[in-house]
Amino acid sequence: MGSPVVLGIESSCDETGAGLVRDGRLLGHALASSMDEHARFGGVVPEIAARAHVHSFGPVVRQALDSAGLRMSDIGAVAVTTGPGLSGALQVGLAGAKGLAYALDVPLYGVHHLAGHVAVDTLEHGPLPEPCVVLIVSGGHTSLLLVRDLARDPIVHLGDTVDDAAGECFDKVARVFGLPYPGGPAIDRVAREGDRRAVAFPRPMTGSRDAPYAFSFSGLKTAAARWAEQRRTEGGELPVADGAASLQEAVADVLTRKAVAACRDHGVSTLVVVGGVAANSRVRELAEQRCRATGITLRVPPLRLCTDNGAMIAAVGDLLVRAGAEPAPMDVSIDPSAPLEYAALHPVASRGTVAA
Repeated sequence: MGSPVVLGIESSCDETGAGLVRDGRLLGHALASSMDEHARFGGVVPEIAARAHVHSFGPVVRQALDSAGLRMSDIGAVAVTTGPGLSGALQVGLAGAKGLAYALDVPLYGVHHLAGHVAVDTLEHGPLPEPCVVLIVSGGHTSLLLVRDLARDPIVHLGDTVDDAAGECFDKVARVFGLPYPGGPAIDRVAREGDRRAVAFPRPMTGSRDAPYAFSFSGLKTAAARWAEQRRTEGGELPVADGAASLQEAVADVLTRKAVAACRDHGVSTLVVVGGVAANSRVRELAEQRCRATGITLRVPPLRLCTDNGAMIAAVGDLLVRAGAEPAPMDVSIDPSAPLEYAALHPVASRGTVAA
């Protein structure tokens, strides 16, 4: 008898996702997004996101089961994001996952959201080589990691962002440029019509010897805002396409330069780029060029799996089940600001973990 079917639930921000994985194979998944409801506010409103998760949870799980041709009784384990993320949003997903696990009498696994982004690549390209360097780039996180056995070993942080993440930089500059939310896709679209050499935006922390793998995008955000302000002061139309292309080039240059250097310095031959910003066309293109030039194997999930989804949480749950990991207790809680240390995340409020 093979491994059980693992249902994964993701609700850390504005997407409600459900995915079904068994033995490293994606059987089906479904996603509902409340992004359009947040767009007029220029960012995610936690209360709106939580309410959307309540409405979407049941339909999304049913859609995932239908897409896989499975019934509820076929689920053999449930995995759910327990952090980090928006407190109310996480609570909705965890409550739903607990209810399903209890009703089906199957084990429950708490999963770290960022570990899900790492694991999702296995659904497309197979097991991660040990070790590999992982570049996570998303709306709120930018990190370089050294990953061995994702289900068993601690995750080593080579470097993290010290202020704004790459996705935050895109969102905030897009607003300054007059582009819609979310900013990352908008910047990417407009940049295709621009000249990436038009504006000499800075490459933050690329000369740092003390923190060679750390990131900082706050200064780049400020530089782009000042450039836009100066151009508007001078009169005339803001060359948004050139600004977007130049900003995107600066971000992609910093991300890929540091990632390739981390692989080289640690003797690692595989780079995995994951997270929402991994969908950015210039990040993917430049990573491919630099990896090819240095003999590094590049792995990037397909676009549909780069942004938040339930398949990535199911992928972690599947790895944990097959590794014989202990399930979470039924009083498992959430940790909205959980650091990434292990793929499994089983905080319990009574043991000192903050539960909102």
